[in-house]
Amino acid sequence: MKGEYNQSIMKNLIVRTITGVLFVAAVVCSFLDPVAMIALFALVTGLTLKEFCSIVNENIEKVQVNTFISTVAGTYLFLAMSGYVSGMTPSAGVFIPYLVTIIYLFVSELYLKAESPLDNWAYTMLSQMYIALPLSMISVLAFQSINSKGAIDPEASYCFTATPLVVFIFLWINDTGAYCSGSLFGKRKLFPSISPNKSWEGSIGGGLLVLAAAAGIWYFTENCDTAAALSLVIPHLSIVEWLGLGLTVVFFGTWGDLVESLLKRKVGIKDSGNILPGHGGMLDRFDSSLLAMPAVAVYLFTLEILVR
Repeated sequence: MKGEYNQSIMKNLIVRTITGVLFVAAVVCSFLDPVAMIALFALVTGLTLKEFCSIVNENIEKVQVNTFISTVAGTYLFLAMSGYVSGMTPSAGVFIPYLVTIIYLFVSELYLKAESPLDNWAYTMLSQMYIALPLSMISVLAFQSINSKGAIDPEASYCFTATPLVVFIFLWINDTGAYCSGSLFGKRKLFPSISPNKSWEGSIGGGLLVLAAAAGIWYFTENCDTAAALSLVIPHLSIVEWLGLGLTVVFFGTWGDLVESLLKRKVGIKDSGNILPGHGGMLDRFDSSLLAMPAVAVYLFTLEILVR
């Protein structure tokens, strides 16, 4: 019996490792080409929205959101944002179809005679604000105005950067560091009512590891030609700005994880889905980034306004 249990654990670990490696490889490789990045995260947006709508429809009484239209609308928002910030579709009119769809989702509830139209509206808009809009910030971060010195400059032309990849790397490092630190030293619970496995010791360990990584990236960008070395463009920030970026990812990434834990606890599920073997669903995989990406966008644009 014990042998079967250990065999099951080992099999799950292997599956989880393979899935994790493929996932990381896909994300990293997508930032070698803007079209690949847009295609990958448009797919991620669609799958995550569909998963969220399914969770709501299957687990919350008297609520039925339009999964198809909500998914298509949110995916379109990501594509529209990508086209607009990259200059492929310079007119803001590209957002009109999305706005029309949102209006339709409101008006349609007047005629559907649903049991709880207000809840339907609320969860429909939540899908857009919680998933579609934050994921569209990936494109906002990817296409930035970078001058010849690699610094963020509002007057420079837009170019494709790996800024979102850096955010993902910080999130992965934070998760790994928090898990290892928590396993070794974790005693004080961070949010026991929402996520009993998280500890203050784990969060601090993950944060310190991210700060070390941020310092390492600063050193790398100061001493290496990133574009030539990795075919990636990373904005040149000062050491203080990099550390601030790291802390932003740590705090908001942790909160993003806790927000999804609260959602799952509210509806009574363990995983958001099973599309990623060993890792659960898309929402499980991208929960931290749903708050981290908008927060990093705010952070970098604030630097652009106050410092540059």
